[in-house]
Amino acid sequence: MGRSQEQIAVPVMDRHEVRQVERYFVEPEIYARPDVSRRQANLARFVSGEIVPRLLRLHTEVVPDAPPAELLIKALRPNSTDVGELAKIVLGDDLAAATSYVTVMRDRGLSIETLYTQLLEPTARCLGRMWENDECDFIDVTIGVGRLQLLLSTFNETCSLPELATNRRFLIAAAPGNQHVFGASMIEKLLSAGGWQVQPEYSGDPDQIEQAVRSNWFAVVGLTAGSDLQLEDLKSIIADVRKQSQNRAIGILVGGPIFIENPTLAVEVGADATASNAPAAVLAAQRLFDAAVQR
Repeated sequence: MGRSQEQIAVPVMDRHEVRQVERYFVEPEIYARPDVSRRQANLARFVSGEIVPRLLRLHTEVVPDAPPAELLIKALRPNSTDVGELAKIVLGDDLAAATSYVTVMRDRGLSIETLYTQLLEPTARCLGRMWENDECDFIDVTIGVGRLQLLLSTFNETCSLPELATNRRFLIAAAPGNQHVFGASMIEKLLSAGGWQVQPEYSGDPDQIEQAVRSNWFAVVGLTAGSDLQLEDLKSIIADVRKQSQNRAIGILVGGPIFIENPTLAVEVGADATASNAPAAVLAAQRLFDAAVQR
């Protein structure tokens, strides 16, 4: 891999383009905070133990034709030679470096499946654990998940589509008999902060859920279930949602303790994805949105 630094073409967005893109993924008032740069630097440092080994593996095993990590860092951050800077590239305050990074890796052959499963989704789960352990707060998580959504959208080349501004609409609902919606309410809050238009429906009434998807266009429906006793009802609701939905390519995301214990149940009930915590759920929603608009 004897490439020189000059051989690495790094696309750069200007400041205006950066601001135009990032406003879709984080509420503007959050990015207006004076402490955003400090929070981003802290996030990058906190999750470096999770991110850096995964990034290095992408460079050495998954995409052997990619520039060596050290060269790519130099190209993106000319004054740095520390591999630990990779975490800052992904979650730090330099959005242009972050988007350039995923673009370079995509052009070198990295697949979306690998990017998602090996880097972005584990990072989202890491943010969720940090939040649960009070190692970071809601603002930190919002900033981090916003960046991960943006990187996913950049990789999928959906960040410039007009649908990004109008069609990121999410219906979040409880399965019949599920009265435990605290986790769903956290997902609702994080989705809203991440630029989604969210409609809650926690009654557990299948008719209300079906009425919602008949009356309104949603990119994704999220359904929560508390026990395996609710799985048959959930399976029936998912089938009816697909039949009744205005969006014929609607994405279905499921969550709850039973899916954390056994993620394969998501496929069994007819869903497209599941997630173990709120940040991972938001990222999964973005992935479903990207897949739908690409189709």
